[in-house]
Amino acid sequence: MKKFLAVISITLLALVIVACGSNEEDNSQQAANGDNKNEEESTSEESTNTDQDLYEQIKEEGVLRVGTEGTYPPYTFHDENDELTGYDVEVAREVGERLGLEVKFMETKWDSMFAGLNSKRFDMIANQVGIKPERKEKYDFTTPYTISTAVLVAKKGNDNINSFEDLEGVTAAQSLTSNFADIAKEYGAEVTGVEGFNAAMQLLASGRADATVNDRLSVLDFIKEKGDNAQVEIVDREDEASESALMVRKGNDKLVEAVNGALKEMKEDGTLAEISKEWFGEDVSTK
Repeated sequence: MKKFLAVISITLLALVIVACGSNEEDNSQQAANGDNKNEEESTSEESTNTDQDLYEQIKEEGVLRVGTEGTYPPYTFHDENDELTGYDVEVAREVGERLGLEVKFMETKWDSMFAGLNSKRFDMIANQVGIKPERKEKYDFTTPYTISTAVLVAKKGNDNINSFEDLEGVTAAQSLTSNFADIAKEYGAEVTGVEGFNAAMQLLASGRADATVNDRLSVLDFIKEKGDNAQVEIVDREDEASESALMVRKGNDKLVEAVNGALKEMKEDGTLAEISKEWFGEDVSTK
């Protein structure tokens, strides 16, 4: 009998130990889950703080990282020596110089550029980013440094596309996230996605697209460079002007303020107009 009771006691003790171990494991798992949640929150909080102090970090490092395409003349492209240049590039360099910062350009495709800014691969975008209400909800913009209009481009000598209204049902070659793609869609075009301005012109010239809506200044520069070989022409132009600015992540007020200060100086002393005239023959920073 005593032996039987001893066996029962040992069995009960073992069950208690297992239960306690299970509870401790559960508690440990809950604690771990709780720590992970807090870690996510602290990571989010740290990310916010990092953005709030971004300009201080930039000044400490002495480097301003700028996202740009490098394939969008005359704004951002490579010259015959494969050097990155263009209107936006020179504006960003001048801003950096006035802030005492080295500007490090990080080239990426247009459709990846916003993701690159979001992931903090770079601090600012200089790539003719149009100011749109939906973008202003997610990002901060500096004061505009380019004012232009959208134009409709078709193959030279075509008889079917002469106005924006003629886009209904035709194929338009567009960068999918650009302002110009939105305009083409508004007029009923069937948009074919391309990676950048040059790709749109190539599709148009080859007949694989019927039209493209694009920036007037870029198209004029393209036609000027290509001359009789351009194979495209401007057939219509919107009256409403669009504004482009440098774009940063939300919450970086100090950075925006500093860049705006540099842009203001550049406007007041004529430097911005000089850079503009160098690339376009006119001041495109004002209406």
